Amino acid sequence: MSMAPVRTDPSPRLDLAEWDPENTGQWESGGKRVAFRNLALSIPALSCAFAVWMYWSIITVQMQKLGVVFDPDPGRNKELFYVLTAIAGLSGATLRIPNSFFVALSGGRNVVAVTTALLILPALGVGLALKDTTTPFSTYAILAALSGLGGGAFASSMSNISFFFPKRMQGLALGLNAGIGNLGVSLMQVLLPWAMSVPLFGALGGDARPLAGGVTWIQNCGLVWVPILTALAVAAWFGMDNLPRHATGNIATALGRMIWLTVLGFAAAAAGLYLLVGVGLSMWIVLPITVVLTLAVMKTATPSSVRQNLTHQFSMFGNRHTWIMTILYMMTFGSFIGFSAAFPKLIQDVFGYLPDGTQNPNAPSPFAYAWLGPLVGSVARTIGGWASDKLGGARVTQWATVVMIGAAIGAGAMVKAAGAAPAPEAHFGTFLVLFLLLFVTSGVGNGSTFRSIPFIFPKELAGPVLGWTSAIAAYGAFIIPTIFGSQIKAGTPEVAFYGFSGFYVLCLVLNFVFYARKNAPTPC
Repeated sequence: MSMAPVRTDPSPRLDLAEWDPENTGQWESGGKRVAFRNLALSIPALSCAFAVWMYWSIITVQMQKLGVVFDPDPGRNKELFYVLTAIAGLSGATLRIPNSFFVALSGGRNVVAVTTALLILPALGVGLALKDTTTPFSTYAILAALSGLGGGAFASSMSNISFFFPKRMQGLALGLNAGIGNLGVSLMQVLLPWAMSVPLFGALGGDARPLAGGVTWIQNCGLVWVPILTALAVAAWFGMDNLPRHATGNIATALGRMIWLTVLGFAAAAAGLYLLVGVGLSMWIVLPITVVLTLAVMKTATPSSVRQNLTHQFSMFGNRHTWIMTILYMMTFGSFIGFSAAFPKLIQDVFGYLPDGTQNPNAPSPFAYAWLGPLVGSVARTIGGWASDKLGGARVTQWATVVMIGAAIGAGAMVKAAGAAPAPEAHFGTFLVLFLLLFVTSGVGNGSTFRSIPFIFPKELAGPVLGWTSAIAAYGAFIIPTIFGSQIKAGTPEVAFYGFSGFYVLCLVLNFVFYARKNAPTPC
């Protein structure tokens, strides 16, 4: 797709009120420095947001090792650990919907700093809950929902960074922010097993809990993030910028808008969780109800000035490409974040037990391998953004999807073989390679689909569309653990992989018809 003419100005004045990254004079005379400073502070904040959102993938494995029992039925008890991960996924994805509009309403600096600070609440809460062996499931469910603040942060972070960089660098900038930001999942999966093994906080951290072969300070899974998040929140507040083009108003007004929309997002997520857990409705019914309810409360329960801004941004829903890109991003990022959330428990449940239900003495350790998937997927995301700048986003997405289809089918076959084998670990090597291939290709697709959006939509809608597509795709962190949990309970985890591959085929067709084929209506 041809790019808009590049503006030049022989004597630009670096003024954020006149911010225009397409102006090469302004960019070279100081704009680049401003943009990369904001990116440099955005990345570690987003990394820790992902870590707090996804730390249930490690916590639940360790809780199961400690023999935590929420339900006397062993199958249901295993499923409930997936439910905690799914609750965090549902909450984080729902909060991405209001987060999609935060930057225009409250300013990028304000949003990143305050969101990072708010994450201290679930981190500290989880640390305190894990110190008490009598903490009920309901408390963990509330804390899992609060950790969704980290999932929501992605939408506002990506929207914010998109305003700071010219189109020719969108793939690189968004790929770095999201790719290195996604590394927070791997960072967490490496850091937490170590943090649990030492008394990091002395007497303040609480006592160790006995575990086969030693002891564990499982509460450190939450506590370790408190000082890190505090430092990052302060750095973002003093080091990042609000662009004056965004109608933020005074600080109190800007933060009030953000907090109120966050409360509305939590209310909608709570309603969805009640329908899912309390009423027992299917997740395929709960998800659309939750999304529609979130949009409805944002439209009706906000001040008139906010509603006017939202109405303008809601115009994106009349564009068919909003919906097509949402599906494609569900395939890529939804797979990445869903697999990241489920990977450690999947290793434990598929390869940790023999066909008769007894523990496998030669089972691979989930902690030894869990970090690999998010790591390779995150690095691949940056490569996908860069490659898309060179080759075109649709072309990169097309080939990534082809590989995802084959890898999902192969992983399903390995899981089925392991479930019937007297030595399940014999199939683990092949499964691991195929699953890592899924992470790599979903990561490449993350970068390529996100890079395509600024080329499909005008600037004023590209940011909200980036946020919206990431919000819906984040439901992968809810959908995939829920599907795996139900299929593990049924004894057919391979069915989940075959279902994913069918969805990938649909995405392959959509991308080819609208973007990748010769003479496509909207090449990108």
